[in-house]
Amino acid sequence: ALVQLSYAIGVAKPLSLFVETYGTEQGALSADDITNVIKIAFDCRPGAIAQSLALREPKYQQTAAYCHFGREPYTKDGVKFFEWENAKDLSKYKAMTSAQVTAELK
Repeated sequence: ALVQLSYAIGVAKPLSLFVETYGTEQGALSADDITNVIKIAFDCRPGAIAQSLALREPKYQQTAAYCHFGREPYTKDGVKFFEWENAKDLSKYKAMTSAQVTAELK
């Protein structure tokens, strides 16, 4: 899937959020519904993304080797490594209908 966010300088929230699933969506949810789930479940402001992924903690030497993705997350001396590997549980949306997702968005 492709997830695209666009921002403007001085505006915290994204101006647009676009999801392209290339036809791989499953169940009753369309690509538009999946876009709405992202809007509900994730704070897409740049500062919030940096905080949730622990991007402002100095850890570059350890993460520079052996790839950034597919590694086991861990915490050492209070610093979180590979926090982006801790997937958020979105399973509650799997059983929802399009109308239920739209209602939760409001």
